Amino acid sequence: MSRSRKPTPAPELEPSRIREGLPYPLGATWDGLGVNFALFSANATKVELCLFDADGEVEIERIELPEYTDEIYHGYLPDAHPGLIYGYRVYGPYDPENGHRFNHHKLLIDPYAKQLVGSLKWSEALFGYTIGHPDGDLSFDERDSAPFVPKSKVIDPAYTWGRDQQVKVPWDKTIVYEAHVRGLTMRHPSVPEAVRGTFAGMMVPDVVDHIKKLGVTSVELLPIHGFVNDQHLLQKGLNNFWGYNSIAFFAPHPRYLANGKVAEFKEMVAHLHDAGLEVILDVVYNHTAEGNEQGPTLSMRGIDNASYYRLMPENKRFYINDSGTGNTLDLSHPCVLQMVTDSLRYWASEMHVDGFRFDLATILGRYHDGFSERHSFLVACRQDPVLRTVKLIAEPWDCGPGGYQVGGFAPGWAEWNDRFRDTVRAFWKGDDGQLADFAGRMTGSGDMFNQRGRRPYTSVNFVTAHDGFTLKDLVSYNDKHNEENDENNQDGTNNNVSWNHGVEGETDDPHIIELRLRQMRNFFATLLLAQGTPMIVAGDEFARTQYGNNNAYCQDSEVGWVNWAMDENGKGLLRFVRRLIKLRMAYPILRRNRFLVGTYNEAIGVKDVTWLAPDASEMTTEQWHDSHGRCLGMLLDGRAQVSGIRRPGADATLLLIVNAHHDIVQFTLPEVPEGEYWNCRIDTYRPDLNEHERLEFGSEFAVTGRSLLLFELHREEQE
Repeated sequence: MSRSRKPTPAPELEPSRIREGLPYPLGATWDGLGVNFALFSANATKVELCLFDADGEVEIERIELPEYTDEIYHGYLPDAHPGLIYGYRVYGPYDPENGHRFNHHKLLIDPYAKQLVGSLKWSEALFGYTIGHPDGDLSFDERDSAPFVPKSKVIDPAYTWGRDQQVKVPWDKTIVYEAHVRGLTMRHPSVPEAVRGTFAGMMVPDVVDHIKKLGVTSVELLPIHGFVNDQHLLQKGLNNFWGYNSIAFFAPHPRYLANGKVAEFKEMVAHLHDAGLEVILDVVYNHTAEGNEQGPTLSMRGIDNASYYRLMPENKRFYINDSGTGNTLDLSHPCVLQMVTDSLRYWASEMHVDGFRFDLATILGRYHDGFSERHSFLVACRQDPVLRTVKLIAEPWDCGPGGYQVGGFAPGWAEWNDRFRDTVRAFWKGDDGQLADFAGRMTGSGDMFNQRGRRPYTSVNFVTAHDGFTLKDLVSYNDKHNEENDENNQDGTNNNVSWNHGVEGETDDPHIIELRLRQMRNFFATLLLAQGTPMIVAGDEFARTQYGNNNAYCQDSEVGWVNWAMDENGKGLLRFVRRLIKLRMAYPILRRNRFLVGTYNEAIGVKDVTWLAPDASEMTTEQWHDSHGRCLGMLLDGRAQVSGIRRPGADATLLLIVNAHHDIVQFTLPEVPEGEYWNCRIDTYRPDLNEHERLEFGSEFAVTGRSLLLFELHREEQE
């Protein structure tokens, strides 16, 4: 950047006007008259507020924050206004071996910035040390990073929400729709090109209508916090598409703002709320984009590295890397904990978000000696008067010690259940020995979650997620095909539990196409008829493909974008999924608030669930342990107790039959009371089944190979 460039006029500011201000709230806060600036640092010696022109390209002034109270540097500019662009330079020791990496030559993003201006331009000046120096990261670099780093911007938070409020869908009725702001809208024909890939694109009526008509209740957006594109990806012509590389926990990613105003996010939320849809954010508080000791100095590293990050106890030059991305935020530090909870409250209160999904959430509950459900962060979320009212979903694993914690979070948290994913995939693939585990997943995974008053909806069930194959690819590929990621196909998991049904990738073989479609219907039916909270990935409902790429994190391209051009097979699958969701909502017994345990309730004389062999007898121990068993019935008795009060329920009685054999199984329909009969509601072999099928007790039903059926107990008077 040339310094001879004439700067764009900035808001007029009088010299020597700095006042003491207040140490709260943290960040840059406009009060209608001026702006208060407050920044935490326990180890800094001085903080300079740097002001920029209206384009954020030319630094026009530096002002030392005059006061330091309770580890907060603060000052007040009475003539500053929204739109002011700023950053910080923080002074202190550069002593990496003791955890300190202060370098006032590096302009720093305010961790509490509500908006970012500009994008990161990779340069050696971004690093606190001199790249190529013999001393490596122990050296000290004096180049100014300001031309290359995004700037912070003061905003006016005022917004007229009108009647908008959080939707608050009950957990037992929740169906999550995982989507990417850019990926969902880039190829949608109704989204104007100017707003594709933005929050404005998410508001387009046809996009909202599709989600609403599908029947899901909650849109879960992949990370929308300000994030960084990794240098190594840009060098390959790729970028960080998914956004799991946050650097600003209060600011929406600039690229997602079509009009450059934060209010656009609020407008999107209002539109989705008006359609009755919740908004859940996928948030990444486990690490930042600053990486390990060889990473850039962009924000927290230069503000107070020793406070923000978990460092190796024996040598604080190095970072604990439980996230696998180079660093780990230290939520055991009270001010870091405050920052994260302040961020969550901001999005819930100011931005009207309805819930959060926490990436690598085990990190957020780990002290130095291991994971604890009583970690300060987890307790704070449960006790906070705002956060305890929104949905909290944990991804309960990471790559650190004791990282796998499915079922280990405290009451009040829901958790992603990868056991559901793996078991259901293996069962429909036809693997041996899956029957008993499959039954456990269908009943809400009580072996992991039925404790301390937790409910079946605690288990967030999914067959696919953003990370891995799409549903179509799951039935079309045996192996990953990530060549376009330019990592020699070494990235992404090799454990896909997938099956191509005879041909790798696309085929024109009608038999294989039909079988793949049936398997997709089997997966959807299993997901939506199981106890727990189902999660669907955007585009799976009409069979989108990523061409075998199971790690599209860097594919901001047709690989990662949802293709809305549905063929007839895709349209048929969409109709089937909509029908399944309607059935789930119509039958409370499919989304019970009590775990199905299969014990006989003498007080009301029924079992809540009975497991049936193909001859209609109850499953025996030997049958459960038969490694070749692939067919069973699941009888849900609508009279079963639905609360702690011992009285019969009044739900419909349903019979679910699954057959993962390759061939037909003759299944005897179980006994029913006089005057009642079985009516088939779902048959994945006959997806467009609408006719009324009366099937009597004792009749045999030919269950097609690799298919699922749902029957309802019908009474004569219902006709």
